[in-house]
Amino acid sequence: MKVTVIPNPTKDKDYIQTKRLSEILLKRGVETVCAVSSEDMSDSDRLFENADAVIVLGGDGTILCAAEECAARSIPIMGINLGRVGFMTETEQDDMEQAVDALLGGRYRLEERMMMRVTVGAAEYIALNDCVVAKPDAQMIKTAVFADGEQVTEYIADGVIIATPTGSTGYSLSAGGPVADPSTEMFLATPICAHTLKARPAVLAPEKKVSVRLLDGANSRAEVTVDGIVRESLTVGDEVIIQKHVLKLKLIKFGQQSFYDILTAKLL
Repeated sequence: MKVTVIPNPTKDKDYIQTKRLSEILLKRGVETVCAVSSEDMSDSDRLFENADAVIVLGGDGTILCAAEECAARSIPIMGINLGRVGFMTETEQDDMEQAVDALLGGRYRLEERMMMRVTVGAAEYIALNDCVVAKPDAQMIKTAVFADGEQVTEYIADGVIIATPTGSTGYSLSAGGPVADPSTEMFLATPICAHTLKARPAVLAPEKKVSVRLLDGANSRAEVTVDGIVRESLTVGDEVIIQKHVLKLKLIKFGQQSFYDILTAKLL
């Protein structure tokens, strides 16, 4: 068996937990490849080729870094939580050894997560959590949200978030969006600090082609962020198109905690 280990150097100082995990895997005869630098992460063939599983140490943000490669290669991800919340990183560091044994023994289930294809002009990106169209400075922006070409709503706000169910517990939640069960499929449109009392989130069917258009307002520019990374700039009339991607991320789950257990324990 081959396992790829992806650490988060910010949350794992001196790679203490990464070294511990590597020792656990090596003692069990598992071929291990570890990404300890940005150069390692850029060499995707060495990291992910023929890997049977990927183990991420960090938080949900660390999983986002590996999500596209793992989804494209159909490699399941196991998350070990070194962060604060950790909705996708189910296993706590104290349970690392038991989780590895369960993984090697096949005592787990796979949970598939919806992903989005984000298109801006000729550029295309994959998102697991969300796509955000937001103001680049102090002035608000005006946007319109469409589903299959039909206008759903307009927002005068700091921006708008289009999230998957997985992303519903991230930025969208902070902006007042609903929490969605991650096993479902839908788009959630949530305004950021809307300057009107009638602005409300919208839930859109996953089969729809969702688009966000920048309208003429106080600000004629906006930025597009995909899973936390600024990708593109917009001017008035430009559109961002969001569609359900054919790829899905496979998360390794051991049934230790349900989504609702984590929700109530960490957010209430």
